[in-house]
Amino acid sequence: MNTVGRQVVLPWKQVMKIAYISLRVRFFRSLITSLTLVFAVAFFSYLATGYELLNGAWPFADERLQEAILSAGYDISQGEFGSTPKDRWLVILSLLVCVVGIVNAQLMAVTERFREIGTLKCLGALDSFVVKIFILESAYQGLFGGLTGGVLGLTVAVMVMVVKFGFAMVAHFPVVPILEILGGSALLAVTLSFLGVLYPALVASRMQPAIALRAEP
Repeated sequence: MNTVGRQVVLPWKQVMKIAYISLRVRFFRSLITSLTLVFAVAFFSYLATGYELLNGAWPFADERLQEAILSAGYDISQGEFGSTPKDRWLVILSLLVCVVGIVNAQLMAVTERFREIGTLKCLGALDSFVVKIFILESAYQGLFGGLTGGVLGLTVAVMVMVVKFGFAMVAHFPVVPILEILGGSALLAVTLSFLGVLYPALVASRMQPAIALRAEP
């Protein structure tokens, strides 16, 4: 039994290659799923970057600029700007909608790939192999969506702050916190993508080969 298992298990490198090719073949569907991540993460990055820019500029701002910032509705607490409960709820809701969208898109992808999954299982693919393909595809999409969304949110936040308060907002650009936001955005998107693909991947892995091959494309 163990010998058979070793014969049908492909190395991770080969699985990564198959997942990458699968994404290229289904480019537009993958792009739509990634855009869901991009917009959700961009909103998170936009809010976080905005508050970091405020924290970076505040100690060097003159009275006029400080008054303009406070007049715009930003509240400072213990010397720092931070997210409000309303901001956090909006971010949580956007991330939940994003996960639901990914689950829906991946379930549709499983339906479209009945014959592919059935063929792989007839050739000896283990359930874990099918799960690996879906998870790796989601990791690629998450990485792309996270980095793109992080940069998009950063760019919009900088533009909004400059338009509102002038270039003084970027004179003391907080490089390290911004890099942490970009890294957090990528990690957040990969996590969301993983959560969204987990159930569809399990559904695909438990599919009976004969039933999958009989399915209409």
